[in-house]
Amino acid sequence: MIQLDRHDALLLDKARGMVRDLGSVLVAYSGGVDSTLLLKLALDELGEGATAALASSPAYPESEQQEARVLARSLGARLVEVSTSELELDAYTRNNPDRCFHCKEELFDTLEPIQRQLGLGHLAYGATADDADDHRPGHGSAVRRGVRFPLLEAGMGKPQIRAAARTLGLPNWNKPSFACLSSRIPHGTQVTVAALRQIETAEAALKALGFTQVRVRHHGDVARIEVDPPEIPRLVDERERVVELIRNAGYKFVSLDLEGYATGSLNRTWRPGV
Repeated sequence: MIQLDRHDALLLDKARGMVRDLGSVLVAYSGGVDSTLLLKLALDELGEGATAALASSPAYPESEQQEARVLARSLGARLVEVSTSELELDAYTRNNPDRCFHCKEELFDTLEPIQRQLGLGHLAYGATADDADDHRPGHGSAVRRGVRFPLLEAGMGKPQIRAAARTLGLPNWNKPSFACLSSRIPHGTQVTVAALRQIETAEAALKALGFTQVRVRHHGDVARIEVDPPEIPRLVDERERVVELIRNAGYKFVSLDLEGYATGSLNRTWRPGV
């Protein structure tokens, strides 16, 4: 059995205590490692006082949703599924740097009535200590509403979260990071359902080739591919097949970012020096 080091074990115990003190909670759950760990802690500490809520919208691939459903069932969680309508909000689709704020506003507007209906004391989501150093306008929505984020409050960053998830036997402990498909579109370029489906198709094609951490950044007719640096040589070796697949997704031009995958790389278009 894998053991956490003393520091990571203390952080996990701190997060457990914070979850326990909630009494009952609705967890905004996506199937990623962060929200899965939060859900696992809630189930362990609160039992029937914990419920997971999975939100669906065009900004999230159905494949990700299905994985999340299967995982929630395997954990024995009560799962509530909802649909969110951020694509109907002009403040979201015009894609200014505060887009994520409006996304979280829509999510929490949808989940808060469910929380009250189920008689749960709190709403929580899987923000992490790493988020404090990145551009996360959606977190402002959580703070102003009193939504809780025990992993961040306990000081757990991604390395500690993955280690804890592995120790607890969560099968997605090493799942590649994933963000909504809208994050592939540069700020100032309108988010449309057509663009999201194009990105989804292109990324699914690359994942089918065995690439794990994948982003297809959407620059109009140009797809800029990001993969982990160690996977770049293989992508180049399969260049002809990659070009065919990306063009089949609707792009006219296919480029490879030689820097490789970088979280929030599109933030550089409006935050110099990032």
